[in-house]
Amino acid sequence: MDFLQHHFVTSGVETYLWFPPLVAFLIAVLTSTGGISGAFLLLPFQISVLGFTTPGVTATNFFYNVVGTPGGVYRYAREKRMLWHLAVSVIAGTLPGVLIGYYVRTRFFPDPKAFKLFVGIVLLYIGVRLVSGLLQKQPRQTVAHRKDFFIGPVTGNVKTIRFDFNQNAVFFRPLAVFFLGIVVGVIGGIYGIGGSAILAPILITFFGLPVYTIAGALLAVNFVTSLAGVLLYCSIPFFNGQTSPPDWHLGMLLGVGGLSGMYLGAKLQRYLPEKTIKLVLMTITLIVASKYILQYF
Repeated sequence: MDFLQHHFVTSGVETYLWFPPLVAFLIAVLTSTGGISGAFLLLPFQISVLGFTTPGVTATNFFYNVVGTPGGVYRYAREKRMLWHLAVSVIAGTLPGVLIGYYVRTRFFPDPKAFKLFVGIVLLYIGVRLVSGLLQKQPRQTVAHRKDFFIGPVTGNVKTIRFDFNQNAVFFRPLAVFFLGIVVGVIGGIYGIGGSAILAPILITFFGLPVYTIAGALLAVNFVTSLAGVLLYCSIPFFNGQTSPPDWHLGMLLGVGGLSGMYLGAKLQRYLPEKTIKLVLMTITLIVASKYILQYF
């Protein structure tokens, strides 16, 4: 199988052509059920396993999101579980937030260990809240074959958005989501992440939104913010006065795996109990929190 080995010139990575898309596919299937692309898990994979250690690894992660997330977005939209009002409210905040975050990083936080510690503590608290919610006894839910398992008519205004889902009335406040988007956008701009790993547990824990209704919207948010991230890394000289574009070929391989994985994950989501999806989100939240806290010491 040596003929399937490839040397990626931009990143210096040498690996089998089937390996990156396979890993991306497996990660995306798991994480996309909760609206997370899995890019934050691909980052240590690229660094530790593939040996991609230049600053362009972050831009490659963003490019993975750009290629991969449309698969999940399309599937959620097709199944009428795409809450566009939520996506727009978050994107309106995350886009300026990402720009602010990049500026803050280059000017004030070239190595933002202390701020990362703060974010880790906040995520740890959210993770504990998710654990507490999982431990509470909940009524048994059947989600697999409900004919009304989709987002009903959406109504409201800038103050409150209402919709029906699974025979329940649900609402959220767009302005609160907008300001949350700004905060998460700033964090994403500083650390080079799409932000859904932070947004998903907050929207579930503090806003009370069903996990089945937020996943598609968060993948759409990831696409837009990641596209902005790729453009910024390609156009603005961050590191030693040079830009750090992605490894386009490696990013495309990862993205193809993510595209199919997120499509399949979105298709499988309705067959998974809410508790299972929350367990995945809880695990991801605690992993990210631990990573951010331990890097400080």
